[in-house]
Amino acid sequence: MFKKINLLLAVLSPFTFHLSPCFAQSPIIPDTLTAGQIRVDEVMKLIDGNYTEAPDMDRLSTEAINAMLKTLDPHSVYIPAKDVERANEGLQGNFEGVGISFQIIEDTIVVQSVIAGGPSEKVGIEVGDKLIRIDGEPATGDSINNQFVFNHLRGKKGTVVNIDIQRQGTIYTFEITRDKVPIYSIDTWFMADDTIGYIRLIRFARTSVDEFRKALSSLQKQGMKALILDLRGNTGGFLDVAYNLANEFLERNQLIVYQEGRRTPRQNFRSNGRGKFRNGRLVVLIDEGSASASEIVSGAVQDWDRGTLIGRRSFGKGLVQRMFQLSDGGQIRLTTARYYTPSGRCIQRPYDEGSDAYRDDISQRYKNGELVNADSIHFVDSLMYKTAGGRTVYGGGGIMPDIFVPMDTMRLSDYFISLRGKGLLNSVPLQWADAHRNDPEVKTFELFLQNYDRFNLDVILTDAAIQKGVVRDTEKEALEPERTKHSDEYMHLLLKAQVAKDLFGIDYYYKVMKDTDAPYLRALDFLRQK
Repeated sequence: MFKKINLLLAVLSPFTFHLSPCFAQSPIIPDTLTAGQIRVDEVMKLIDGNYTEAPDMDRLSTEAINAMLKTLDPHSVYIPAKDVERANEGLQGNFEGVGISFQIIEDTIVVQSVIAGGPSEKVGIEVGDKLIRIDGEPATGDSINNQFVFNHLRGKKGTVVNIDIQRQGTIYTFEITRDKVPIYSIDTWFMADDTIGYIRLIRFARTSVDEFRKALSSLQKQGMKALILDLRGNTGGFLDVAYNLANEFLERNQLIVYQEGRRTPRQNFRSNGRGKFRNGRLVVLIDEGSASASEIVSGAVQDWDRGTLIGRRSFGKGLVQRMFQLSDGGQIRLTTARYYTPSGRCIQRPYDEGSDAYRDDISQRYKNGELVNADSIHFVDSLMYKTAGGRTVYGGGGIMPDIFVPMDTMRLSDYFISLRGKGLLNSVPLQWADAHRNDPEVKTFELFLQNYDRFNLDVILTDAAIQKGVVRDTEKEALEPERTKHSDEYMHLLLKAQVAKDLFGIDYYYKVMKDTDAPYLRALDFLRQK
C-alpha cells in the first residue's frame, strides 16, 4: 500500500546515481531509511489503521508526494501513471492518434490542420471538415470539449476509429487506423529576403535538430547568408538537444553548457566543430516565454559573441530535471543539478517566495514596466560575468538580450481583449475560410493577398461581436483614440493571418504577421547593416 510513497522517499534519498544526459536510471531503494523517511511511513500507517473512515490511501500518497516536491523547487513534479504518456508527447516528438489539430466552434469540432504524414492525411481528411460522429457516437453539442476529442481520437497504434464528417453540406465516412503522429518542433521557415533566412523553433524534442538541419539546408540552397532563429515562447525540452542545436553555430571545443549538482559531478558539453552554420551572421529572438533549453542556446550564443540576442529578458530557468520511473508507471521529474552558461552564469531566477510568486513572475514584470522599458530591469552586480569578447552579462534571472524590443501594449484595447476572450478572433476567420476555401479569389496565397481587402472580414467580425454581446466601450475610445486605432490595425492584420493559416497552413500565418512583428523587423534591420 505504501510502495509509492516509499519509492519517492528512495528517489529523494542522498545516494549517488550515474545519470545519462537526459534520463536517470531506475531509482535505487536504500537498505536503511532516515528518521524523516521512517516518520512519513509511520504517519501513513497510522492513518490507514486508525482513521475514523476508510481513507483513500492512493489519493493521500499522491497529495503527500506533491507536497514534498513543492517544498524543493517549482520544477520538481510528480506525474501519475495515467498522465505520463501525454506529458512526454511533446518531448518525444510523436503521439499515437489520427493526426489532426482542431478547434471547437459553437459546439462543433472543426479540423484546423491535418498533420503531414499522419493517418488523417492518408485517408483524405481536410482542413475545415466538421466531425459529426465518432464511432457512431454524436460528436456535437454542449458536452463536447477538448478532453472528449482526446479520449475518442487518440489511442494505440493499429486501432481503428470511424469518423463521420460534414464537408460543404455532404456527410462522408472515414475509417482511420491510428498510428504514430509526428509532433514538429519547427512550425515555419522561410527566406525573409534574398540573403536572410528565418526559422521558428517551438520546442526542443527528439526530432528538433534533424528538423533544424532540414530547414537550414533548404534556406542555404536559396542563398541564405544570415539567419534569424526564433526561440520566443519556446519553453524548452531536452538538455542534450539544446546542446546539439547550439553546436550548429560554434567552432570546435567551445564550451556550450555545463551542469553541476550536489550529487551530480560537473559535466561539460563542448562543440565538436561539425555544425552546419558556424559562419554567417546570426540573430536569436527571445522573450519572457523562452526558457530552459532556449536559454542554453541563447546563453552559448551570447557568451561566445557568436550572434546577437534581440527581444526581451528570458524566463530564467537554470535547473536540470531528470526522470525517475516509479513501479506503478508514474514518474518523478526531479531537479538534480543546475546548468551554467560558458561564462559561468546560472540564470535561474529566485523561487524562495514560493511557487505561486514564481509562476506570477511574468505578471510582475508587466506591472513593473519591464516588458516595455529596459531601464526597469535590475541585475545584481555580484552576478556580473564577461563574454568571450569582454562584454558584461548577468546571471540570476534569465538572459538579457543585446537589443531590447518592448512589448507593444497598444494592441491590447478593451475591445480586442473582449473579442479574444470570446474566441471570435479564431472562430470568425475559420468560419469564413471554411465557406470560401474553393473560391477562385483564394486559389493561391498570392491571389488571397491581392483580394483580401474586398472580403470585409473586419465588418464580419463586428457583426459577430454584436451577436455575442461584445460592444465597443465608446467612453474608452474617447479617452484613448490612438490606442484603439493601433489595436484595430493590428486586429485587421491578425484576421488576415488567421484566414491565411486556415486556408494554406501555419507557415502563411507568419508570412502575414511578420509585417507587424517588431523584434523580427528589428532583427532584419540589424542583419541588413553592413
